[in-house]
Amino acid sequence: MSRLYTADDEARYVTEDGPFTPARDQYRRDFARVIHSPSFRRLQGKTQLFPGYESDFFRNRLTHSLEVGQIAESIAHCINFKHPYFRENNINPRICFTAALLHDIGHPPFGHNGEEALDERMRSSGGFEGNAQTLRIVTQIEKKRHKPGVESLLLRRAGLNLTYRTLAAVLKYDSVIAEDRSSETEVAKGYYIEDQPIVVDIKKQVAPAWTVNDGPFKTIECSIMDLSDDIAYSTYDLEDSFKAGFLTPAKMLASDSALLDRVAERVGKRIGEPAFAATDVLGIFSDMFHDQVTTETYDRIGTTGATDAEKIVASMILLEQLDNAASESEVRTAFTSNLVGNLVENVEVNFNSQFPQLSSVCLPIHLQRQVETLKIYTYEAVIASNRVKLAEFRGKEVVGGIFDALSGEKGSLLLPHDIARLFHAAEGDERKERRVIADFIAGMTDRYALEFFGRLHSDSPQTIFKDA
Repeated sequence: MSRLYTADDEARYVTEDGPFTPARDQYRRDFARVIHSPSFRRLQGKTQLFPGYESDFFRNRLTHSLEVGQIAESIAHCINFKHPYFRENNINPRICFTAALLHDIGHPPFGHNGEEALDERMRSSGGFEGNAQTLRIVTQIEKKRHKPGVESLLLRRAGLNLTYRTLAAVLKYDSVIAEDRSSETEVAKGYYIEDQPIVVDIKKQVAPAWTVNDGPFKTIECSIMDLSDDIAYSTYDLEDSFKAGFLTPAKMLASDSALLDRVAERVGKRIGEPAFAATDVLGIFSDMFHDQVTTETYDRIGTTGATDAEKIVASMILLEQLDNAASESEVRTAFTSNLVGNLVENVEVNFNSQFPQLSSVCLPIHLQRQVETLKIYTYEAVIASNRVKLAEFRGKEVVGGIFDALSGEKGSLLLPHDIARLFHAAEGDERKERRVIADFIAGMTDRYALEFFGRLHSDSPQTIFKDA
């Protein structure tokens, strides 16, 4: 059986000479590079669920990524403790944490709406997708390292020059995005065609004997990151929705039948259970809220017993506490903490004996149902609501408007100096010119994009004493 990690995993696209500090391994160096990168810092200005200007409480992409990282690290420790193979061959929790910090780094301003706006304009030029952009950022766009002997401004950067194993941990979708998708209407998941050589190198370094006939290429660290994102999304977005007053347990249990039917249909497709119904959604909500009833809750009704009648009363007390979102923050956060803890403790491993590094993780089916139900219900009830959609529509309009202005006649004159240099290096190749513009916009925070758009279109006079 092959080893979980080898020296090839620690290699980098561009070789770096020491001296290296013996106390800090290559994966900790990767972690430090991500933490200190401008692309990671910009996540604090990108929306997770609700716009950051609405409240200091709501999560943004950076705090979300930190929470995903904590969950991923915890899952790695749990697997190392429980699974016989990984008890002897530990998963490196630091790689999992680093992958989690990177998982949203490629998202443009305004999340999936910004992604759609950019992809619509890039479909004949290689497309745009958040995960593909993540790989591009860490292997090219960031300015940490350069390729020796390469003079081309478009080709000389090596991004953060991370180890191959860390790069593999962010390779979530192992498929190349077609260069021309003019006839398509949906964002395609994968990596850009120009990044195919680095993906080939990643696979050779991490699993040299692997072929496409051996199943999908997705490392155990990537699988942990992916599941951790689902767990964070399904629980902490729900907590934010409670805080915002968009949802309460009572509202969830009293959801109209049309909403429940939509949720049930989508959940059924995701988990492969076509018979999944609205009553199953309500059953998950009911069990979830009852499972969070604590001894303290029973104490409030003067009993430590657990008869059916007392459980109902205790559950109603918990619902009352959770519904009062403004004043019961400790109950709300304890609720989500218990949900996350239960999910982390019950993660299972699909062990790949031929390629242990390509093993995967999952949740038992009853918890898969819970996670998918919470994710899809939150989307249908909150993200798809008119109040949130109004803000999202504005975001898509802003991103699309900036791209149209910069790609128009003499639009390059509006670019900052360093971006303009890249644009002119691509001059004559429209595909590369458009990629430079997409890269620039994708790196914007929500606020910067709104400000840039305002300076292009606002009726109010704007200062000329600020760089683009």
